[in-house]
Amino acid sequence: MGQGGFTLVEVMVALLIFAMLAAAAVAILSLSVRAQAVTGQKLDAISAVSRTTAILSADLAQAVDRPTRDEGGVLTPAMVAGPDAMRLVRGGWSNLDNAARPSVQKVAYRLNGDVLERVAWPLLDGAAAMEPAALMDHVRELHLRYRFNGAWLDQWQGQPGVALPQAAEVTIVRDDGMIFRQLFLVGTGYVDTTVMPQPGPTPSPTPTPNG
Repeated sequence: MGQGGFTLVEVMVALLIFAMLAAAAVAILSLSVRAQAVTGQKLDAISAVSRTTAILSADLAQAVDRPTRDEGGVLTPAMVAGPDAMRLVRGGWSNLDNAARPSVQKVAYRLNGDVLERVAWPLLDGAAAMEPAALMDHVRELHLRYRFNGAWLDQWQGQPGVALPQAAEVTIVRDDGMIFRQLFLVGTGYVDTTVMPQPGPTPSPTPTPNG
């Protein structure tokens, strides 16, 4: 009676089939990992755009006419801006810890390498800037324009009585080719609703005369 078993050809065929299945599984897994990485990058980009839009909207809408002095004591207009950077003074600076500081703040936007940064100053006059905050990376280009009385300008130098433009256009071009462009109103007094004002005392009713 013969003994059961596999021939060499059968073993080789089985190994070949197993190798093909393993290669297909690895390819599917690799594709899934790449798709997840791309999705994560897109979500990060969308999050960065949303965060940058919210901060820009609040800063520009809260812009105020308040000239400042730099570290050398030189007086500068409330808003000085060019085609790739801008500096302005904004009101409505939230004071969650009740620190001894004003409610207005000097801020600036600039492109440092491929990172869009927001720079802030602790005091309006004579103080050095704090560490910049990165808003968005992988930025290839930053273009800024300013609208006043129906005309678009590449530069803005605030003057007494005309301290602020009426609007600002921000265009950001990222390394992946995505272009973000948005128009922001300037100095409209937008209130940041993330911090609600504290209610004041309830006024006493005014007595009415009898009769």
